[in-house]
Amino acid sequence: MRFVRLAIGIIITIQAVVNKDALFIFFGAAFTAMAIFNYGCCGASGCYTPIKKTNNTTNDISYEEVVNNK
Repeated sequence: MRFVRLAIGIIITIQAVVNKDALFIFFGAAFTAMAIFNYGCCGASGCYTPIKKTNNTTNDISYEEVVNNK
């Protein structure tokens, strides 16, 4: 994912410089920085959720078959 961000960032930055568009230079720099420094939601455990630890055991469930005799 970092390589994809880096490629997108470089492409956006080059296109922004060619078109002389300052707003897209910012977006290109942001994507490039995300790839270089590995930050964002998907990098460096940004979306980490703790695992709930419980000591509960599962109980066996008994089922009764219901037959409809018509």
